[in-house]
Amino acid sequence: MSARYAIYFSPAPGSALEEFGVTWLGRHHRTGAALDQPNVPGLTREELFEITEAPRHYGFHGTLKAPFRLAEGRTAADLEAAADRFAAARSPFMVPPLAVTDLDGFIALTPSEPAPALDALAADCVRAFDAFRSPAGADELARRRRGGLSPRQDSNLLAFGYPFVMDDFRFHLTLTRRLDDSLKRRLLAFLHVHAKVIGNREIAMDAITIFAQESSDRPFRFRSRHVFGEG
Repeated sequence: MSARYAIYFSPAPGSALEEFGVTWLGRHHRTGAALDQPNVPGLTREELFEITEAPRHYGFHGTLKAPFRLAEGRTAADLEAAADRFAAARSPFMVPPLAVTDLDGFIALTPSEPAPALDALAADCVRAFDAFRSPAGADELARRRRGGLSPRQDSNLLAFGYPFVMDDFRFHLTLTRRLDDSLKRRLLAFLHVHAKVIGNREIAMDAITIFAQESSDRPFRFRSRHVFGEG
């Protein structure tokens, strides 16, 4: 099966946010290295590894355009060149500090305040890179619809290959799979303290990142970072 690509926000290399995320998930998205996860009271290492398995597979990130296969005639080099052009035409901006959040049953970092510039960036990414996306097949559409979609989400799915875009977009950096209430409360209490290492600081949104997945059984890895110009 062909590779998949995604347009992500990925924390600045070497930043406190990157260090927090890759350590929590137990894998570095740039190097592929396995990392020691923190000790969480009441959980074994094996339990934490399982709880973070799904987000670890995708890498520590915030989605701007969800994973897609390249359209016929398009190449990864074409995608990177388009990302360079897209980034060069944009100006950096700041995102409100991130907060540990219960997001529909899983735990994630989300902006602590509304971030309209970030929402606009995601919408622009969805549109700008859609020409590189191979249309979703019948099996993928059926899989997405099994979770139950609103009419607007279904329309987005058909138009852009993913239902949670535009007005249904919510920026987040996923930290766990979906959890039962008891485990979720315990992890939220731990993460509210553990995440203090990233500080109550705004986050610079100054680049987009392309991640790639060679095949469905391989994790997503960092491919290229495209720094914003001055608009």
